Amino acid sequence: MKPTAPAFLRSGIKQPATLFRAARSGFVRGALTLAVVFSFAGISLADEGGVSFWLPGLYGSLAAVPQAAPGWSLYTFEYYTNVSASGGVAAARQVEIGGSTTNVNLSLSAKLQAQVDLEWVQPNYTFAAPVFGGQLTLSLGEFVGWQSANLAGTLTGTVLGGPTGVRSGSITSSVTGFSDMYPSAALKWNDGVNNYMIYGTGDIPVGAYDSTRLANLGIGHGAVDGGAGYTYFNPGTGREFSAVAGLTYNLENPSTNYQNGVDFHLDWGASQFLSKQVFVGPVGYFYDQLSCDSGSGDRVGCFESRVVGLGPQIGYLFPIGNMQGYLNLKAYGEFDAAARPSGWNAWLTFSISPNAPTPATPSQPIITK
Repeated sequence: MKPTAPAFLRSGIKQPATLFRAARSGFVRGALTLAVVFSFAGISLADEGGVSFWLPGLYGSLAAVPQAAPGWSLYTFEYYTNVSASGGVAAARQVEIGGSTTNVNLSLSAKLQAQVDLEWVQPNYTFAAPVFGGQLTLSLGEFVGWQSANLAGTLTGTVLGGPTGVRSGSITSSVTGFSDMYPSAALKWNDGVNNYMIYGTGDIPVGAYDSTRLANLGIGHGAVDGGAGYTYFNPGTGREFSAVAGLTYNLENPSTNYQNGVDFHLDWGASQFLSKQVFVGPVGYFYDQLSCDSGSGDRVGCFESRVVGLGPQIGYLFPIGNMQGYLNLKAYGEFDAAARPSGWNAWLTFSISPNAPTPATPSQPIITK
């Protein structure tokens, strides 16, 4: 038997994009979060020392749906992750912080363990005037928080054409402060049940970073990222599916003369609205480095990274005066990882934005992100 859609989904509104702006926030609210490019430098994602510019999971359900109303909005989330790695990832990190000046063949009987607890803060402005027929949003975001990392074991390094050295011990590091800054821009279009977006974002390397420190909140280099997304949303059933794909080009790290390769990322989400306020569904991501690392500071070779994430989500929409509030909780478990630490991560999102005008039916709830 086909389930009956909630009344607000069967209201006949022709612009579903304006109804479900808030929901998309929990899954990293489309263009407004596309700037949320992360950097837990010493511990996590891919490329140099296992760290990437892009934070997998930024996008999810309703990512391409335009915002309900123009004006200012605020998007925040708390991000917690616990990851570990051994072998090549731990070895590469050891070489990076050690400042090796020669090419080496490495073997490492060790483990890299890291924890991160960060708060993302991002103001956004959505323009009322259409740009190329779409809705333009500009954003600027930054993390503040804490990270700790530990590397313990035995590293054996053979200099090419030279002697072999062995180093044993443990390195522990922690840092509290601010990350790099992440500006972004996005254009979104709605056409019935189909929604489209393009976005661009980048990294301004001003965060806490030291190439000789194991834990960092900045990545030490600039980067640019761009991509496109699509959302199918049927207000009659309350069902949707979204996918956003992009590419990252990394600039060389001037502290280490190391340049990360080109990265591909795909974030997706699906959801079912159970009522006008609650929705549930799965989320996932796929991250893959397409080209080798390079630069005169690359002492460990190609070092291409990959990871897959999958998990659940739940979102809740509620009024705050004449504004729209939104809470979302989602979590990912990671698998099929290569050349990067992996584990699990959790996101608790809160956003507040202006409600859309409701001239036809003032009592009808409007979801705005």
